Amino acid sequence: MSRIVISEFMDDAAVQRLSARTTTLYQPNLVDLHEILAASLVDAEILVVRNRTKVDEALLDAGTKLRVIGRLGVGLDNIDLQACAQRNIVVWPATGANDLAVAEYVVSSAMMLLRGAYLSSADVAAGDWPRQQLIGRELSGHVMGLLGFGSIARQVAQRVQALGMTVIAHDPHLPSNDPAWGAVDNVSFDMLLTQSDVLSLHVPLTPQTHHIIDRRSLTQMKATAVLINAARGGVVDEVALADALIHGELAGAALDVFEAEPLSAEHGARFAGIRNIILTPHIAGVTKESNVRVSSLIADKILDYLGADI
Repeated sequence: MSRIVISEFMDDAAVQRLSARTTTLYQPNLVDLHEILAASLVDAEILVVRNRTKVDEALLDAGTKLRVIGRLGVGLDNIDLQACAQRNIVVWPATGANDLAVAEYVVSSAMMLLRGAYLSSADVAAGDWPRQQLIGRELSGHVMGLLGFGSIARQVAQRVQALGMTVIAHDPHLPSNDPAWGAVDNVSFDMLLTQSDVLSLHVPLTPQTHHIIDRRSLTQMKATAVLINAARGGVVDEVALADALIHGELAGAALDVFEAEPLSAEHGARFAGIRNIILTPHIAGVTKESNVRVSSLIADKILDYLGADI
């Protein structure tokens, strides 16, 4: 039986390093094979997951020898942290390893949504030439609003400031005298909503942040503003967002995360026919480069835990 079980995709070089040290089961589709995954954990000491593997009490009960959960990413809402703590299982997120990838996703989405022209390929290929309708806007001179001002949001701030944007942020958990604020204005939540031309979300999913962007929040935003969510799906009321886009109350949105993933046909139907939206399958933090960094960081932690020379 395997000492390490990896249930989702991981960089090959990192997997090889782990396999060279101890018995390792690497089967990226285990996330969709629930009974096989549970059975594979009988003798496992370490489980490595991404965001789709639900590490709940049932799975933990199957893995009675588990001592470590390695998370190939930073969000932990798919892991029952309380249940892990009760079983003395440590959880390691790959903090910081995919910050750059998410930041670049946010900046590129902001450019695409404000400019608008990048969503016209089908029209142009069909022989249309909608130049007047596609006169968009530049990032420079506009306001980037950041809900949450952690490490990823700070990477976004640095990049859009270099492009000429003013940056404002709201983060009640970051003291007002923290030097991280620097050239970024610390504003109230209401001011963030009303002043942002681009609003990017950078908060975890908690009872307090669930649907923090709801119908009321959306009505406070400028009709010319765009929303980007590469944080967690549950922080946005997707029905309210779709309605705002359909009725012209918001200029556009990019969603990389959703309340339920992957989208069901019924879930996806709420976005049908909305042209000013970008939908991606939870890949903001996953690039070839970030996958190497994330995988290497978790492999290093595991090898250190196992007492290997690294």
